[in-house]
Amino acid sequence: MVKISAVSYTNTIPFIYGLQHHSIKNSIDLSLDVPATCADKLQENVVDIGLIPVAAILNLPEAHVISDYCIGANGPVNSVFVFSNCPIHEVKYLQLDPQSKSSNNLALVLLKNFWKVQPELVYKAKEYGRSPHPKTAFVQIGDRTFGKVDKYPYVYDLAAEWQKFTGLEFVFAAWVSNKVIDPEFVSQLNEALKFGLDSRLKIFENLEMRKDFDLVDYLMHKIDYRLTDSKKQAMQLFHKLISEL
Repeated sequence: MVKISAVSYTNTIPFIYGLQHHSIKNSIDLSLDVPATCADKLQENVVDIGLIPVAAILNLPEAHVISDYCIGANGPVNSVFVFSNCPIHEVKYLQLDPQSKSSNNLALVLLKNFWKVQPELVYKAKEYGRSPHPKTAFVQIGDRTFGKVDKYPYVYDLAAEWQKFTGLEFVFAAWVSNKVIDPEFVSQLNEALKFGLDSRLKIFENLEMRKDFDLVDYLMHKIDYRLTDSKKQAMQLFHKLISEL
């Protein structure tokens, strides 16, 4: 059995569907976790493969990006934000998201290199996502952001801001192994993931829709699942900028 940890957010539903409805299901032990836990499990060798935040790749003694697919975006992704009580250039305090290393690092890269501000970082805020302080902003990702765009006076989509800064797409999470994986299994994995993506219209038939968020647009257009050469280039640049923080 190949042990796999995958993110349990809405944006991975097609991947999970593929893994659970392809013959590969008989060869894997699949667990669903928040992004940071996926990375921890891979780093601690609890699993063999993880859909992990790309920033966490830098923490692995051995890392292999093994799939043709990822969680990426070409422009606004609509689920990775800095929400803020003030314009970004005036932010004094930034609450970091406890569930994601990549998105926190993306915010820090943009703050330093694009927005040119250095707020005080707040880890494990007691009332995460809320603060009466007028100069506070919040990194927030995933399903918890659905329907919240109108709840804050200032909203920054981090994938869109990254593209403004670099001209490149962005990769939030990639399928990574901590050891060499049999190429035949990798081929099966890619088949299963593609099957899930090709089944999105069928998935929508049984997916509970929201009134405050367009899930069809999100899974068909906002998330770009292909790990292209340009996304790999963006990932390399992101790693370089993280190392310079």
